[in-house]
Amino acid sequence: MSTPALRVLSIIPPMTQLNTPYPSTAYLTGFLRSRNVEAVQEDLALKLVLELFSPAGLQAVRERIEPIPPRKRSPAVSSFYEQFDRYVATIKPTIAFLQGRDSTLGHRICGRNFLPEGPRFESLDVYIDDEGGDPLAWAFGALGLQDRARHLATLYLNDISDVLRDAVDPRFEFVRYAESLAQSQPTFDPLAKALAAPLNLVDDTLRTLTLQAIERHKPTLVLLSVPFPGAVYAAFRIAQAIKAHDPSITIGLGGGFVNTELRELAEPRVFDFFDYVTLDAGERPLLALLEHLQGQRSQQRLVRTFVRDAQSGKVRYINMMEADVPFAEVGTPTWDGLPLDRYLSLLDMLNPMHRLWSDGRWNKLTIAHGCYWKKCSFCDVSLDYISRYENASAVELVDRIERIIAETGQTGFHFVDEAAPPKALKALAQELLRRKISISWWGNIRFEKSFTPDLCQLLAESGCIAISGGLEVASDRLLNLMKKGVSVEQVARVTRGFAEAGVLVHAYLMYGFPTQTVQDTVDALEYVRQLFEEGCIQSGFFHRFACTVHSPVGKNPDEYGITLEPLPPITFATNDVGFIDPTGVDHDLLGQGLNKALYNFMHGIGLDQDVRSWFNTRVPRTQVSRNRIAKALSAQY
Repeated sequence: MSTPALRVLSIIPPMTQLNTPYPSTAYLTGFLRSRNVEAVQEDLALKLVLELFSPAGLQAVRERIEPIPPRKRSPAVSSFYEQFDRYVATIKPTIAFLQGRDSTLGHRICGRNFLPEGPRFESLDVYIDDEGGDPLAWAFGALGLQDRARHLATLYLNDISDVLRDAVDPRFEFVRYAESLAQSQPTFDPLAKALAAPLNLVDDTLRTLTLQAIERHKPTLVLLSVPFPGAVYAAFRIAQAIKAHDPSITIGLGGGFVNTELRELAEPRVFDFFDYVTLDAGERPLLALLEHLQGQRSQQRLVRTFVRDAQSGKVRYINMMEADVPFAEVGTPTWDGLPLDRYLSLLDMLNPMHRLWSDGRWNKLTIAHGCYWKKCSFCDVSLDYISRYENASAVELVDRIERIIAETGQTGFHFVDEAAPPKALKALAQELLRRKISISWWGNIRFEKSFTPDLCQLLAESGCIAISGGLEVASDRLLNLMKKGVSVEQVARVTRGFAEAGVLVHAYLMYGFPTQTVQDTVDALEYVRQLFEEGCIQSGFFHRFACTVHSPVGKNPDEYGITLEPLPPITFATNDVGFIDPTGVDHDLLGQGLNKALYNFMHGIGLDQDVRSWFNTRVPRTQVSRNRIAKALSAQY
């Protein structure tokens, strides 16, 4: 008897990114094809947005608005309804412009008479000068027409997304779609309730797109890779539609969210939607699952896979403990089947570094699996995607880069490592230069001393345009407590080396770490101000510290001076855990000032102000001298 043929469809569920495909399906599809498995992929996140943001989609939104009494409509909904004809007339050409297919429209968009303007455009008022001049002149000058137009077009799309949220689906977001239903939810109940509700316009559109994809590809196995909590609800809706349409299709669930939050999964209802749920790197569990579906392996020999027991109805975790596929053998990701000319280059943030996350279509690639440092106390260092470090040779990496360029025709790369190793980056740069391959690339690193000015220059010559890294809390005491392995002055010297090589620098920042005082916070902001002032960093983002169950802080809270709050019984997701910090600092209140300051610093505003002015509450004077960073930089020469 011949084994049944398998056809695998990997799906990116809403919402992930709009400017470039999330890479999980590209990796899975490339790997499966390298093993002679018939594999295809779809980005339903992009397709959902393109369907909703179309003349027909907007007409459907208007029909949902009609029954809402005018007095109960939000400002965004009222503005959309009143200017509906203009929205319908402009949506198709504006989408084409953001896809790079109609650049000449930029002239009309910049004229401010083409696009209807809703509440989101009020943000431009903060830039109007005293003489009432051009509100965006500071950012784009007399030229920069295409970027200016993309920023205005992005505000236009954000207005429409607000309408969808206010009138159709209160959970709708371009990225964090319904994430509260999944993030650190101990029980499945909130998600189950949402999935049992009647379909709204967004749900119904996604269902139609799902069934079209099933009809087009006729898969026997569908894989849904869920990287974030904001993609979970839609993934379950997709699985729900497939099960109702054809229960014989096998459905698997995996991805970053699953690997992080579903490690204690005990909820049988999940398996009303999915047949298998896998943990960690997907290659080995997937190979075992394929062999099982072809009758070549029993269920008892699956790898890192949750199933629902047919007899008891309870969830079982099965792990045959087989070695993972080496990183050097996972193959080259492929974007074949994804509409690379239909992604949207958005310009939310005018900062030149910050915009890279939403602007441009980047080929996403990993230099190494895991993190070579894996010591940071706030990080999930106990999980496979951090703890298992493997790399590939520079020759193999550049071979992959060449194959990707040949397939996509595009030379922009975003290396999505937890922290790209300096030795590997050096070897990669040398190999790119040796082969005379011209690419543009950016990625995440640790600001460690190995990144000398000479190495920064070499990386820039190889095509590096930007790097990001964790400064976290700019406090040497707290950096030591975090086991970050860097100091503030070291970060200053490394970032200056990149800046002098012409590379943009983004700093990940953190507040609310255990034992962090108000004084620590004020001093950290002063360090950040000086780093901007000295041109060491061009962009940053303040994250509120969250204690996770998989991090050293979560596993050993006593070492960090905190007490964990008891977790409820877990049957579904678990990640964040509350804690009691004896310092009693109101970090949320301080966070408002930190984010306000950082937003202004990124726009070159307020760099000469006392950092206390950004806070809405009384805070102490900084204990950091105003030229501390300048002195550290001068001392290196």
